[in-house]
Amino acid sequence: MTNAVSPEISTILMDKVADWLTHSSLAGDDLETMVRGFCERLAAAGMPIARVHLSFSMLHPLYDALGFTWERGSGMRVEGFRQKPGQSSDRFTRSPYYHLLTNKLDHLRRRIDYSGPSEFPIFDDLKELGITDYMAFRHLFNAGKDQGMMGSWSTDAPSGFTEGMIAALLRVQNHLAVAAKMAVLNRLADNMLTTYLGNDAGKRVLSGNIRRGQGDTIRAALVMADMRGSTMLAEQEGREAYIDTLNQFFDAIAAPFNRRGGQILSFLGDGFIAVYPCDRHREPSEIACRAALGAAFKATARMSVLNENRKRQGLSEIGYGIGLHVGNVMFGNVGLNDRLTFSAFGSAVNEVQRLQTLTKKYPQNVIASQDFATYCGGGWITLGREKLRGVKEKLTILHPDATDISEQDDDGTFEISYDGVSDAEQLMLLLRNDGGAGMDSGNGKAVQ
Repeated sequence: MTNAVSPEISTILMDKVADWLTHSSLAGDDLETMVRGFCERLAAAGMPIARVHLSFSMLHPLYDALGFTWERGSGMRVEGFRQKPGQSSDRFTRSPYYHLLTNKLDHLRRRIDYSGPSEFPIFDDLKELGITDYMAFRHLFNAGKDQGMMGSWSTDAPSGFTEGMIAALLRVQNHLAVAAKMAVLNRLADNMLTTYLGNDAGKRVLSGNIRRGQGDTIRAALVMADMRGSTMLAEQEGREAYIDTLNQFFDAIAAPFNRRGGQILSFLGDGFIAVYPCDRHREPSEIACRAALGAAFKATARMSVLNENRKRQGLSEIGYGIGLHVGNVMFGNVGLNDRLTFSAFGSAVNEVQRLQTLTKKYPQNVIASQDFATYCGGGWITLGREKLRGVKEKLTILHPDATDISEQDDDGTFEISYDGVSDAEQLMLLLRNDGGAGMDSGNGKAVQ
């Protein structure tokens, strides 16, 4: 614990913390950098803070909330989890946050009583840290309650928080909320662009590459994949079941192409196009093509697992085709002046699409051009020469030798665990739902 005498909190130093938040916000710092810097400066200013927990709702297609836990001398832990439907966690419903939200309170303060049972489960954890005083709060970013900040301050000062400390925390809390909202909005813009456009295209747009016709000519390994028999599946399964099937298909076949330099550029109905940008030299082209081929092997294996699962459920198998090619593509903005899309286009894109359609003619699911196979090396089976629509010369088309599949290493990065939901997500879902209906199951940890 800290010294028995409660320190006087310097207004000047606390103002410096607030000023730093303003500068951090104007500089466009990310939320993690801002929260870590804030907590360290808060402690450096003389506030006897031992632990800080902050949670921010995030308008993101994949992630719902971010949580930050800072402990003096231990640094900061960050959590960000996807939403998973389930039941309310009993531990969460017995938390200070739940009490604060369900009673529509802005603040909740408790002295930690070591002589009897804890009012909330989290207090048992705080006792191990020597915490003497605890304050939880919520701060909405707007009236719609779709974004906001919640958190808690904990001190191990023997006398707890003084009135001066509480006043200083309330003041700096307002500055933190403003700065955090800016960081959340910046993160939102980045999240949306990278989720819907891809990482590289999203960065290009954020950096100002937004004029129609603006872009670059790049060299890339190209991948085009498509589902077979989607119309029949849609008729057989119905709308909701078909959408679920389509997402399962993309999870299985597309995820490997969004790693190791690959980018899913766009989803086209029940298919997609991916690119592996590379320099205009042999070695970078070899690296890009081999990465694309490795992803194709993984996608093939994942589709086998998916179809085995569907077979056990009495569902029909999902057919697919993958085309592989390499070439120069134009990468940039096309469309209308007031409605643009960021995409790759050019003859190489048309050719990889034609290669993909040849999987309807041949029994193989993966077909590549001679140029792609040459850069990859390894074993290939020549299928023949085909005249592609729009291409003058016939192209030699090949299929990768299945014996090479075992040589591809699994990087173990594709599967995402959905076990448990973070405290941050639970409290932000409750904040949005205004009462906790349909809350997710917890991960067994105490809510902060």
